[in-house]
Amino acid sequence: MTTDTPIPTSGNRSERSGRLSAEDWANAALQQIAEQGVSSVAVEPLARRLGVTKGSFYWHFPSRDALLQAALDRWEAYEKENIFDKLEAIHDPGERLQNLFRLVAHDDSSYVVYSQLLKAMDHPIVQPVISRVSRRRLEWLSDSFRRAGFAIDAARHRARLLYSAYVGFLQLNLQLPQDRPPPEEYDAYVEHLMATLIPSKPVRGSNA
Repeated sequence: MTTDTPIPTSGNRSERSGRLSAEDWANAALQQIAEQGVSSVAVEPLARRLGVTKGSFYWHFPSRDALLQAALDRWEAYEKENIFDKLEAIHDPGERLQNLFRLVAHDDSSYVVYSQLLKAMDHPIVQPVISRVSRRRLEWLSDSFRRAGFAIDAARHRARLLYSAYVGFLQLNLQLPQDRPPPEEYDAYVEHLMATLIPSKPVRGSNA
């Protein structure tokens, strides 16, 4: 299962006016983050990339930090609307978790942005966004395991274990990018995680 990219191409201008919108600038900043990291986001290079002057930027944003905040807000909203809100329509808790696994495992663009944000955790704009997103993810996972029949503590433990596996895998890729497994091996890893952590049928009050 795949999803639309949260990083539209930088050529997406407002078709009505032919001028760049604040959203166009935020999209371009997200693309820049994905390619070269948070520290690479700067007004002049983005203006050149978009084929406009800096005046276009200052029409929409008072500062580079305001642009960065807008870009991260857009990334955060994308995840909520296009992943978690859609998964809420799935009533079976095991199926919800399996769909989340497959969605996140193959959502390369959002995965790349998150990896770059992990490198900039000391940034005062990045840190609260990552903290908020991580809390939301853990709460959603814990709730899903609770719906699958696990006791409160067991659901929380499984949520942390699953999220730790996800973040740990990202960190491993950052440290050893040349050792990232080929697609077949990666898919087998995802299936193994699902088989290990997601119950095949509801378990009532399990403390496992």
